[in-house]
Amino acid sequence: MSGIWGKGHKAVGCAHPTILRVLRGSKYEAKALPWTPAPGRLSIAEREEILLGLTRGESMSSIARGLGRSPSTVTREVSVNGGSANYRIWPAHVRASEEAKRPKPAKLDEPALCAKVTEWLEEFWSPKEIARRLVVDFPDDPSMRISHETIYQSLFVQGRGELRRELARCLRSGRTKRRPQGFVQKRGKIPDMVMISERPAEIEDRAVPGHWEGDLIIGANHTSAVGTLVERSTRFVLLLHLGNDYSAKAVEEAMRKAIATLPSELMRSVTWDQGSEMSNHRSITVATGVPIYFCDPHSPPLTGQSCQSSFLQESVLGGCYS
Repeated sequence: MSGIWGKGHKAVGCAHPTILRVLRGSKYEAKALPWTPAPGRLSIAEREEILLGLTRGESMSSIARGLGRSPSTVTREVSVNGGSANYRIWPAHVRASEEAKRPKPAKLDEPALCAKVTEWLEEFWSPKEIARRLVVDFPDDPSMRISHETIYQSLFVQGRGELRRELARCLRSGRTKRRPQGFVQKRGKIPDMVMISERPAEIEDRAVPGHWEGDLIIGANHTSAVGTLVERSTRFVLLLHLGNDYSAKAVEEAMRKAIATLPSELMRSVTWDQGSEMSNHRSITVATGVPIYFCDPHSPPLTGQSCQSSFLQESVLGGCYS
């Protein structure tokens, strides 16, 4: 009898209990899973076809063609459910139902992981550095794993709250909103730029006052803006009041007014990001005598400063300019 069962379950691609439930009737039927896969997900009928294809020794591509699915979909389905030798319909379907449940438990609900991520953020580690270091420091602990994108989302998305919102100020970018992946900032080439590498050496050591770093902060929905000038030596701040007009002309006028309020010995140079708002830098220099230097791409002048600068940006945008 055992020989017959051994051949029978292999022929139909089902385990012994499955055959017994079918032969013995509804009394022994498995409890129905109260879950209907959403369109695009594999159905239980498709999983049956996958198992039958594996039993016949068909390739993943062949099974996928029969289902009208991508080969990668079938390959992934089989690999995460025990592989070709151990694939079973019902466990695979139950697993899919569990994976589809929402909302998911947050990774940072794990106290140890949350504490470690918070500690390193306060030390100004980037989310990418944290994600990589966790693998090194906790190689055998799967609970101490998190992607850098999850850290960003926990900081920036309202309502998640796994990490304290004020930790966003410790990010090197100084931003309080996540820039979408694949974002390309379309900027034209500013003519006659003098790069930061050509600045006099005295500017680097912050020993001589009068050298400033400027940046433009855009408010919510791009409806307002304010310019900032930070003196490198004293950290004294000047604000350029721009309102809803932050064009190159408006920034030029605001720069001229701000520079006119200071004696020449306290306004020796300005370093700015390569933003189009500084397209009129030559006119500013001609009118004021103050040279303007430009940072390298993706290296804004305020990057790398303390959280105080980030806090300044957030405070300005959160106040009358938001």
